[in-house]
Amino acid sequence: MYQKYIKRGLDITISLAIIFILWPLLLAIALLVRIKLGKPVLFSQLRPGYKGKLFKLYKFRTMTNKCDEFGNLLPAKERTTKFGSILRSTSLDELPEIVINVLRGEMSLIGPRPLAQQYLPYYTHEEMRRHDVLPGLTGLAQVYGRNNLSWEKRFEYDIKYVDHISFKMDMYIFIQTLLKIVKRSDIIDTRKECEENFDVYRKRQNEGK
Repeated sequence: MYQKYIKRGLDITISLAIIFILWPLLLAIALLVRIKLGKPVLFSQLRPGYKGKLFKLYKFRTMTNKCDEFGNLLPAKERTTKFGSILRSTSLDELPEIVINVLRGEMSLIGPRPLAQQYLPYYTHEEMRRHDVLPGLTGLAQVYGRNNLSWEKRFEYDIKYVDHISFKMDMYIFIQTLLKIVKRSDIIDTRKECEENFDVYRKRQNEGK
């Protein structure tokens, strides 16, 4: 009942409240991104959503467009500025998802994080179940370790959320996420290190069998 009749209404209500309270911050960040990182202010990328259907996810950009002498983009850690790292570590880069994706109904505030499109062929049948609900800004995997978890453990938490979704669980995740943001814990600094992409990880895993 909660998932079918209440969750969407809460997403809209809370999202509108956040936008109403934080609109000056949204404008300030947009201006700073334009000044420090250039155009476009928003970064967009196709991500798999509910039932694997692709949608365009929006974030504040956190990287420059610096290229090498051949015109190829430099690695992410070389294009991420100190300002961009602050946006990521405080999760402020995620705010456009509330303004656009949540209100459109492409995402929920709480749910499994939408990952890269190229990962789709590498999920097991069980792992694909993470797409049985709307993706979220934050989820169970994020409050239990975020990037410090193995891929298998993250998906395990995603499936646990799918199987036990409730108002109580959503409120727990919401509160724990706020605490994580305040403490700035479980964050990977892309200027210093980068986690292995899931498709690369799964290919290597399969080659070892």
